[in-house]
Amino acid sequence: MHLKGGVGLGNNTWETSRQRLRELVKVDQVLIYLHSIEADQKERILKKAENDGNQAAVDLLLTAVTKKPHAPGWFRAFVDALEQSGCKYAADYMQLNIPEPEVERENCDSVKLIQLLAPSLMNMKTEVVRVQCLSEELLTEQDAEIIQTTTVNQGRRNGAAELLRRIVKCRPGWFSTFLSILRETDHKDLYEMTGGLPDCDEKGSGEAATNESPAAAESCGSSQLRGNSTTEDTQDDTTGLYKGASTESGKLPDNSEPAQPDVDESVATARSQEKAEIVLRDYQTDVARPALEGKNIIICLPTGRGKTRVAVYITKKHLDSRRAEKQSGKVVVLVNKIPLVEQHYVAEFLPFLKSEYKVERVSGDSQLKISFTEIVKNNDVIICTAQILENYLERSNSGEDEGVNLSDLTLIVIDECHHTQKGGVYNHIMMRYLKQKHKNGRLKKEQKQPVPLPQILGLTASPGVGGATKMEKAEEHILRICANLDAFKIMTGNLGKFTQEPRKTVVTVEDRKEDPFGDVIKNIMNAIHTHADLSPTCDLGSQNYEQWVVQKERKAATEEDQKVRVCAEHLRQYSEGLNLSNTIRMRDSFNFLSKYYEEEIKKKTTPDEEAEIEITETERFLFNLFKENKKELQKLAALPEYENDSLTKLRRTILQEFSTREEGRGIIFTKTRRSAIALSQWIQENPKFADIGVKASYVIGGGDQSNVKPMTSAEQRDVLAKFGNGQVNLLIATTVAEEGLDIPACNFVIRYGLVTNEISMMQARGRGRAEDSSYILVEVKNSGVSEKECVNEYREDMMNKAIKKIRALNQADYDKRILEFQFQAILEKKVRTVKNKKKTMKNEKPSEVTFNCRGCNKHVCTGEDIEIIETMHRVNVKAEFAKLYIVRENTTLQERLLDYETNAYIACKACGQRWGSMMLYRGIDCPCLDVKNFVVTFCGKKISKCTKWSELSVRFSAFDYAEHASQVADSSDEEETY
Repeated sequence: MHLKGGVGLGNNTWETSRQRLRELVKVDQVLIYLHSIEADQKERILKKAENDGNQAAVDLLLTAVTKKPHAPGWFRAFVDALEQSGCKYAADYMQLNIPEPEVERENCDSVKLIQLLAPSLMNMKTEVVRVQCLSEELLTEQDAEIIQTTTVNQGRRNGAAELLRRIVKCRPGWFSTFLSILRETDHKDLYEMTGGLPDCDEKGSGEAATNESPAAAESCGSSQLRGNSTTEDTQDDTTGLYKGASTESGKLPDNSEPAQPDVDESVATARSQEKAEIVLRDYQTDVARPALEGKNIIICLPTGRGKTRVAVYITKKHLDSRRAEKQSGKVVVLVNKIPLVEQHYVAEFLPFLKSEYKVERVSGDSQLKISFTEIVKNNDVIICTAQILENYLERSNSGEDEGVNLSDLTLIVIDECHHTQKGGVYNHIMMRYLKQKHKNGRLKKEQKQPVPLPQILGLTASPGVGGATKMEKAEEHILRICANLDAFKIMTGNLGKFTQEPRKTVVTVEDRKEDPFGDVIKNIMNAIHTHADLSPTCDLGSQNYEQWVVQKERKAATEEDQKVRVCAEHLRQYSEGLNLSNTIRMRDSFNFLSKYYEEEIKKKTTPDEEAEIEITETERFLFNLFKENKKELQKLAALPEYENDSLTKLRRTILQEFSTREEGRGIIFTKTRRSAIALSQWIQENPKFADIGVKASYVIGGGDQSNVKPMTSAEQRDVLAKFGNGQVNLLIATTVAEEGLDIPACNFVIRYGLVTNEISMMQARGRGRAEDSSYILVEVKNSGVSEKECVNEYREDMMNKAIKKIRALNQADYDKRILEFQFQAILEKKVRTVKNKKKTMKNEKPSEVTFNCRGCNKHVCTGEDIEIIETMHRVNVKAEFAKLYIVRENTTLQERLLDYETNAYIACKACGQRWGSMMLYRGIDCPCLDVKNFVVTFCGKKISKCTKWSELSVRFSAFDYAEHASQVADSSDEEETY
């Protein structure tokens, strides 16, 4: 591109300048002085500013101005328009009069300081400061009029916010002038807060201070922010310390979600915010209103529009009102994921409440959960995972231990409350609430004292439609959630100018013209089909095929058909290999299959290698089949010309997103843990990504249902913190990061071959919080991304219409329907409880359940041999059982904050099939069984699918620690004697 005087401007330089222009240009005012643009085009730019924000409108303006063919004098006309409209700093950038890096850095520090202190600065005497800023030429006449109008129509604080947004666009030097204005207008506290230290005042009069060099004054101000740290430290420390603050200089709170601080900076963050006032936007105030009157409500706002901030506001008002009435308040904030506990504590509740109330957090990986009852007693606000509260409610109900009662609490905030449905822990808690609520109705009729219940506040971005295909069912689904939460209303806000939708792109891919790697895998699979006499009716590698294979494996295990069972298990791995070759690199697929066969062969030898475990004819056939094709697969995996088009399109998309943004930060959502890890490695190994500054890392779930090692909560927090502060700028994640986790400053989201339901779609799309963000779908073979996305968009539209209809209901009609659903839920719960009691009353004898090895069908034990540790671990410590298994090292050792650890796993001595883990419990080795590794026979009938111990209605005996410990001690004494 060529600008001033024919000087060529490189793409990178122009993009850098363009980004600064986005921050510095005041579109509405520039257009007044720009006569080269047609009226209808001006209208479109102003509309863009109204709907998508100033920065998006600047992009449209720059495109219009720089579009060829150029009219004579176009460049000078644009620069003049910038100067006349008060955008002199923008005019400097347009003419390449760029300040020295030191000056620019100091200016950025000053802007960030204003962003950080905006809540306090908004308490200024707006009119007085406005007049002085106009006099000192920090504002133009148009600026001053707009600020005055805003102050009259929307109040002094909104006027102050408008003033701050405009002065930060001035040329460097504005900060020292602004400091002087604060001092001269009797804003001593604000003056000192923004860098005007009392000892600086002693150096001379106000005039002397005003005559200081701008750089010196700004250095004084920004040093308040920096302390003794470097500029780089400054950028880290100021990331997201207040609502709307951004790492982009010049961007004040106007339409962005709070950026979250690094977890490690929680103390610093809390100190900086502990006395900050909670400022809500109009739509946030509207949705909060019924809750401030004590009513139960659901707040439904899009991701990134400040639901949690509203919850903090309601919490504070609730506690304030209880305190004013000389009553105690007790608020519990429930979340459904462990990382959310720390996030809500550090970024939201602690900063705004710490100065007046005690705030604590407890999660599953915290030792504090052991003393949860005391935590509730001693704190005003407790943030915890829902399961912890449910456990302690149950303790209190059973009377076995000191627990927590609902009557102890005065407000429960339920985050992601759309999970308050059958089977969910939120619903267990709310069923206790509903039963007590309706019991209270009877107590009132009997003129007895009802049991106090807490107020309920639900938060969600999307209640979804529950798979509904008709509007009636969608309404019913949402009404059931309202009923479960006993909501007076579901509240939605009119976002107006804060509505923000990322640009959406669907990237289609072409099928491979040649896929020799995939062809070899399919040939292997067909050979296995022939060997096992199997005839699939669906495409190999498809989701239907995988379901078919799983069903075949279960049926074969039940029927003791080891040939089909083993073949089905291997076919499942090859199907996964096909999916990996369609999603990531062929070499990742090859490495996965190679590792699988190494592990399978390893199973066939004992740890001491003294004896070989039996290898069946089918297993030998399968091992040889892979061995025969291994070299061919390895050779093909190294040929880049056969890679899938999805990966090529993903590479292009990432490069485009980072090269067209000054500071790119994005998330790629993918289906499996394995693909997330492999994509992260692929990006880290590709020099093209390194050249444009891509720093990738992955975040996956913490559950151990997968063969891939899970991430601990600490590991998840570490990665998310690095993403928050910019150490990582590309996150590859499974669905663990879709919901709830607040990931700020993200300006693009890519869903790579992954589409689930409409809730996940809205959550993932909402991760793109930054202005001018994009949402991209990349198709992957067999994923059906485009079709599923269309269905989800239809369901999203259906959901919005259903919510609108529900909100339009007459309150009496709404209450009637809610009451009906509540009674239905209570009755259904009662029926389930009766059924469970009947099962328990049957009390099938443990001897009536037997367990056979899933690998070789050898009898292992009966239910009489099994004991329970801590209500969850089924162990078999019989001497006879010990003769049947071998112990192998657990390569994914996980130490936990309990009095046991998993340090090895046990496997069948006959066939090598894994049975469970070896658990060290208080000094005793306890073989812990996983029921999914066995064929279960119950009352003479084989169960085809049994993946959880809870599916067996058998009451196993409790583990007698004293008895077993004495036996271990006696055997130790005998060994010492000899």
